[in-house]
Amino acid sequence: MCIPCCYTVSTAEVAVVESWGKFTHMAQPGFNIAFCPMQQVVGRLSFRVQQLDVRVETKTADNVFLTAVVSVQYQILKERCYEAFYALTNPSQQITAHVYDVMRSQLPTLELDSVFECKEDLALAVKTALSKTMSDYGYQILQTLITDLDPDKRVKHAMNEINSNKRLKFAVAEKAEGDKILFVKSAEAEAEAKYLSGVGVAKQRKAIVDGLKESIVDFGDNVSGSSTKDVMDLLLLNQYFDMIRDVGSAPTCKTTFVPCSEGAGDTVRNAMLQASAARYV
Repeated sequence: MCIPCCYTVSTAEVAVVESWGKFTHMAQPGFNIAFCPMQQVVGRLSFRVQQLDVRVETKTADNVFLTAVVSVQYQILKERCYEAFYALTNPSQQITAHVYDVMRSQLPTLELDSVFECKEDLALAVKTALSKTMSDYGYQILQTLITDLDPDKRVKHAMNEINSNKRLKFAVAEKAEGDKILFVKSAEAEAEAKYLSGVGVAKQRKAIVDGLKESIVDFGDNVSGSSTKDVMDLLLLNQYFDMIRDVGSAPTCKTTFVPCSEGAGDTVRNAMLQASAARYV
């Protein structure tokens, strides 16, 4: 005697129904009836996108061991539900085996630096191999992603040190170039300053000489009986007293020693005249 049994199937799912152990049909989403014990729901299939993360440990061409995480996104084909349910006992295990096979045949041909650069090519190789195999079992491979490449900690530390040293070398070179430019510009500025200072001193001396020349001419014209030597002696004496005044008024000057003998003026004047005459000997 068969008893009607009610059951429901959710949206984006189908129920696999057998009668006396033989497949009969796929129950669609909604309200359904099975005649027990003749008919039984032996399983359900979901059409939602599923993801399987596979961790693969292998080595590269330069003998560096690393762990790669491959994420496989797949979906059951609606028109091939029978194969998806009856052809494979464990589809996740089948997908994992193919991922291992592709990754362990591709990675040993690449060096560590090239592995990071060829992630897209590796992911495409895994997708191509899985699509070709799993489509026969009713599964569609939507996408494969290499989400992580994790070499040994010591290798990562060494890679970071290499990158850090390269950047440090570049920074030192840039700093040296900047110091060089600064030094050159400073030397150019110093040379220009000295040139301008020399021009200023030359003009100043020319002005002093012109002024002395005019003073001597005017003094000789206005004072009768005076010679050029008398005018020069007077100018030298005035410059001497101006020097004494400037030295005495300096902030760091505490005491000024000035000759005070009766012939002090003649002594100073004679010393200055002798020094002036010695330059032409």
